[in-house]
Amino acid sequence: MDICAVVMAAGNSTRMKSAHSKVVHQVCGKPIIQWVADALCEAGCNEQVYIVGDKQEEIRNILGESVAYVFQEQRLGTGHAVMQAAPFLEGRDGYTIVLPGDCPMVSADTINKSIEKISEGDYAAVVITAQADDPTGYGRLVRDENDNVLRIVEHKDATEEERAIKEINSSMYIFKTSLLLSALGRLSASNAQKEYYLTDTIGILINDGHVVSSVVCDFEDTFGVNDRIQLMRANQIMNKRILRKHMRNGVEIVDENAVWIHSAVEIGRDTVILPGTTIMGNTVIGEECIIGENSRLDCVEVGDGTVLDYSVATSCIIGKNCRIGPFAHIRPSTKIDDNVTLGAYVEVKNSTIGEYTRARHLTYIGDSTVGKNVNFGCGTVTCNFDGQDKVGCIIEDNVFIGGNSNILSSVVLGKDSYIAAGSTITADVPSLGLGIGRSKQVNKEDWVAQKNRLRGASFIKLDSKRSEV
Repeated sequence: MDICAVVMAAGNSTRMKSAHSKVVHQVCGKPIIQWVADALCEAGCNEQVYIVGDKQEEIRNILGESVAYVFQEQRLGTGHAVMQAAPFLEGRDGYTIVLPGDCPMVSADTINKSIEKISEGDYAAVVITAQADDPTGYGRLVRDENDNVLRIVEHKDATEEERAIKEINSSMYIFKTSLLLSALGRLSASNAQKEYYLTDTIGILINDGHVVSSVVCDFEDTFGVNDRIQLMRANQIMNKRILRKHMRNGVEIVDENAVWIHSAVEIGRDTVILPGTTIMGNTVIGEECIIGENSRLDCVEVGDGTVLDYSVATSCIIGKNCRIGPFAHIRPSTKIDDNVTLGAYVEVKNSTIGEYTRARHLTYIGDSTVGKNVNFGCGTVTCNFDGQDKVGCIIEDNVFIGGNSNILSSVVLGKDSYIAAGSTITADVPSLGLGIGRSKQVNKEDWVAQKNRLRGASFIKLDSKRSEV
């Protein structure tokens, strides 16, 4: 069976108030047009042509060259858009799926049901419809006594009786390709808008004596995105679908109204996602983890049993049974081995951290290689920028670093060495050695009295209260 698709994506995004095509805006981490393409591919339709306009390069950059493109110079209606695909459709003996490019909610299941309906019933076309609680603004589907489609009436042209119909046209169709081409050749723009309407092809086919049927899907599957409010709503609908998919697979999500998860994310069973958490990109989380509260992960790999709370991690790898946060920042190109603890206000960037290493608070590790079982005292900083280049240090296994220490660029701390608290280390420390980098302490007798620096009666004033509560 020859099945191809025509996707209308040439709009100017006027209502989006954007410099970009509306179909490249993202819903749950994936461009709208990619949702449409993926649904078609999942339904077995790999022959796809996209009707594009002035912002075609944005669409091409997303979909690549595995699909075909036709440029629509003038915007003369939906029928005119599909007309542009006529050279792509000629000579094909099968079915053509026609979809708007701004419908990210369309599912492969709906497409497959429509293909089954048209092939089993030998219909000329199948209209995908839905029951709407409030059908205002939608075209209505009028049926005959045999429950087949009699006509599609636009809201503005409908009678009061027709406006009472709840079944709406989704603007998604399956046609016999040869009959679609025949009907497109007879479309007229004799209307107030001087546009060619794709819905008119349905009337033409019925007048030719053909039978048109429909498939009723969930109303949410027909949801299109034309402005920022609808984009927000599409994200909400899709996010609920994604969350419930994870919950059905054994993930515990405490509050589905306070968690956002992108479409490509993978999460293992018995992991708990706490409120305020956003998980983005190609993040993969193992089993029995706790993520959140109020954390953001973007393209992160997390091993089984890890806990990450009140923290941000981006483009990094975190091993098994780690304890991250609160208020940790794991930046790109970082690899953290198993059983590592990175606590409050710890930041790691472009570094490798060996297993069982601990940095419990107020530490910065940048561009460095850290071995296993290293202890970072509070306030430790790897001074990785020498004014021109980013160069970290090497800290070998079992090193103990006392609090408030600075480790300068390129320094190597040998295996099993110690660093005295308060040191600035500017040279390598040998294995089993103790590094001390302090200046000699000097006490000046009676300095406070001599300089009149007594503070006994000086109290810091409280800040003013906020005027609003």
